[in-house]
Amino acid sequence: MAKRAALDAPKSATPTARPASERIVDVARDLFCRDGIHATGIDRILSKAGASKMTLYTRFGSKDALVREVLLREGADWRADFLGNIAAAGPDPMRRLLQVVPALSAWFHSGRFYGCSFMNASAEHAKGDAALRQMAAEHHRHLLDFFTTLATEAGLAEPSTLARQILLTIDGTIAALMVAGDETILGIAARNLRSIIAQAGTDVT
Repeated sequence: MAKRAALDAPKSATPTARPASERIVDVARDLFCRDGIHATGIDRILSKAGASKMTLYTRFGSKDALVREVLLREGADWRADFLGNIAAAGPDPMRRLLQVVPALSAWFHSGRFYGCSFMNASAEHAKGDAALRQMAAEHHRHLLDFFTTLATEAGLAEPSTLARQILLTIDGTIAALMVAGDETILGIAARNLRSIIAQAGTDVT
């Protein structure tokens, strides 16, 4: 999901090589996001990472634990990239709010758009998986806090509600882009975002 270095380094060990456990995580992040969790077997991850099963089970204990580690890092890195892109719009909170869709567009055109890792993982696992639900909720809480703060600073009405509307716009746009792969969806999302903000009390035309 987030920008990461290519995983084409030789498998042979070098003095500066990343630890085997980190190579496992790097490869798992790439394969889980690109191909799916269930479609990616442990043997494939270990072969590509040049690591042993002993390292995997000593460090992580199970594939499920590796999945959780991947999601933690994916979420943190995606938020850093996405929210950093929004912050780059400048100090004005309104300009930052309007940067949401351009930030989504930058991700969509980055060559590493595989959708939301939490949505994807949830779709592949039992709907009552408590660990995944908790991680997804924590990810959303970070985003809601960020957008609630921006909406408050912009002087918009009901900032917490507006933050939820923005998050629904983000999630819906990501899902639509995954299904259709049509970038015109971004234009619709931009119009929807402006309408939501206008209804909160500010003319953004």
